[in-house]
Amino acid sequence: MNRLLTSIGLVGAAIVLCGCGSMNAKVEVTAPVATKIPHEMTLHGVTRVDNYYWLRDDSRTAPQVLDYLHQENAYTQAQLAPYKPLENQLFKELTSRVEPNESTVPYHWHNHWYSRRYSEGKEYPIIVRSQTQNGAVQSLLDANERAAGHDFYRLAAVNVSPDEKLLAFAEDTLSRRIYTVYFKDLSGGQLLSDKLTDVDGGVVWSNDNRYVFYIAKDPQTLLGDRVFRHKLGTQQSADVLVYHEKDDSYFLDLGKSLDETEIVLTHENTITSEVSLLDANAPLGEFLPVLPREEGLEYSVAKRGNELYILTNWQAQNFQLMKVNINKAANKDNWQPVIPHDPDVLLEDFLLLDDFLVIQTREQGLSHIRIYPDADTTRGYELQFDDPAYVVGLDVNPNQHSRELRVYYSSPSTPESIYDYQLDFPGRRTLLKQEKVLGGFNAANYRTERLRITARDGTPVPVTLVYRKDKFQRDGTNPLYIYGYGAYGIVMEPAFQDDIISLLDRGIVYAIAHVRGSDMLGRRWYEEGKMLHKQNSFNDFVDVTKGLLNEKYGEPGKVLAAGGSAGGLLMGGVINQAPELYLAVAAHVPFVDIVTTMLDESIPLTTNEYDEWGNPQQKKYFDYMLSYSPYDNVQHQAYPNLLVTSGLYDSQVQYFEPAKWVAKLRDYKTDNHLLLLHMDMTAGHGGKSGRYSSYEDTALEYAFFLGLLGYK
Repeated sequence: MNRLLTSIGLVGAAIVLCGCGSMNAKVEVTAPVATKIPHEMTLHGVTRVDNYYWLRDDSRTAPQVLDYLHQENAYTQAQLAPYKPLENQLFKELTSRVEPNESTVPYHWHNHWYSRRYSEGKEYPIIVRSQTQNGAVQSLLDANERAAGHDFYRLAAVNVSPDEKLLAFAEDTLSRRIYTVYFKDLSGGQLLSDKLTDVDGGVVWSNDNRYVFYIAKDPQTLLGDRVFRHKLGTQQSADVLVYHEKDDSYFLDLGKSLDETEIVLTHENTITSEVSLLDANAPLGEFLPVLPREEGLEYSVAKRGNELYILTNWQAQNFQLMKVNINKAANKDNWQPVIPHDPDVLLEDFLLLDDFLVIQTREQGLSHIRIYPDADTTRGYELQFDDPAYVVGLDVNPNQHSRELRVYYSSPSTPESIYDYQLDFPGRRTLLKQEKVLGGFNAANYRTERLRITARDGTPVPVTLVYRKDKFQRDGTNPLYIYGYGAYGIVMEPAFQDDIISLLDRGIVYAIAHVRGSDMLGRRWYEEGKMLHKQNSFNDFVDVTKGLLNEKYGEPGKVLAAGGSAGGLLMGGVINQAPELYLAVAAHVPFVDIVTTMLDESIPLTTNEYDEWGNPQQKKYFDYMLSYSPYDNVQHQAYPNLLVTSGLYDSQVQYFEPAKWVAKLRDYKTDNHLLLLHMDMTAGHGGKSGRYSSYEDTALEYAFFLGLLGYK
């Protein structure tokens, strides 16, 4: 390894503009060139050579690796120096829209109203409560004080005990999503001696306030695989293991039923789920499965009295809702239909109240909410919304006895709005809060469109568009920004984003390509973009780009594209397969070395995702994944300008994937376009953690794009 210290060279001088003093000053800036140390990997008769495998250092301390990453950061900083004034302007612009003293809408739980508040100039929230909705508040936790002295800080779950006397809160100060849980006495304000380390984000209280349950993480794979019971006032070393998940393809999650009688343990992988229950009033008992897991069967439950309502894909690709007596749930023959399967409607979510059943569905890409009094599905009504594209969903509804429903709503031109609906009076609603967007935002200036672009196989692909009306003429002269993701069934919702105002106001058309791999058009849409059908995601994105250009929504040569994580995989595949379409691409925390990663079970999120990507130990999946893997398919060709961002402590996509990808691209590409790696040396998968500092990453990307388009 000593050879690496002297063989990482800086070669190939490039002339760039430097923003230090004069936009016309020219200086020489050299791009880092990583040394090549061949690392052979042979499987299924195929030998792959990875020249940059040495960039992996799980300890994140190897001097030669850190030196290389610092060189890349220095190069990026120098290359973007001409755009630094624009970046600073954008950051000021983005943060100026943030309401300084923002607060969430209080919700009522037990005897208090709870909310989060922000103070002007502060990065993190203060957790507060009051005895009346608008009464004097008690500060429970100031995350700004907890974050002091840390380069990174994330506050995860905040859980109040049933008697509302104790607070449990989880913190991550490394950005690896490994949390430490602390406990606070809310009467005196002091921290208890209890501390839980290596925890998966939060705890669930037993109803006697004496015990908490939590999920412990494996320090290597970062999988939450064990559930422990902790007794308040004892050491973590004395905690009792109550469940150990032996199948490393499963995630675990803990929660509580809405009636607070059951602690709910969910076991799930990509295609299978199982739910186990523990009486919250008998914490020394054991978790018992509602229905033992069956491969390919997914279900979730809600409890009301002695009945369980079960949302399941059993005999229903788009899910159906069933109900059953809790003591008979283990036999599916006892399940009775409530909402039958509809092949054209995805049943996404439901809320079970004492006197109402609330259903959330997705139809033709848009979410709908229906209310059924007394769970009578013959006399329901639907909430109405006006925007052509929007997102709506169930907000905080912590009381099963409620006769009100809280929902959130937004659209590309409507800031997030929180409504309370009076369930006894259809259509009667109260706007509790609409996000304030400072700086003179006027929704009437913007237009949203929904359209379909036909992909090469004849499949119509949904697209959401938004633009500023007075800056747009459908004549093919506007810059076009296209965002995509397409994995895990996750829908990139057409929600309001205050940051894209900075693009729209400069005449850029913003588009979301809802490529296959999400649930946008139901489970079939997801199935057609995963495993042995993943190429559809790349084809859809490329074909949407071509279609939007043909429809004169953008100008060739001024097309920008972006995606993160699995969306970074999408970007990597697209620029290998159709690089000529894009002026510039931003790939954030990109999952680009898919074959090598999915062959390494020590890396977080590998074994859990075989049903998403395939297990390359099997030849058919190996061959298929190899056919589109961005890292393995880098070619000797011209690529777009490329900004790659990552975090050294990323727990989802390890930092060395984008680092290796950039090194290989720099060796292979035949153009003189920008190729930049920005490695955040203190952050992880989600980037910077504060509400202001998080805009630094956005300002960097937008300055990169706008600078290339000639904006000043």
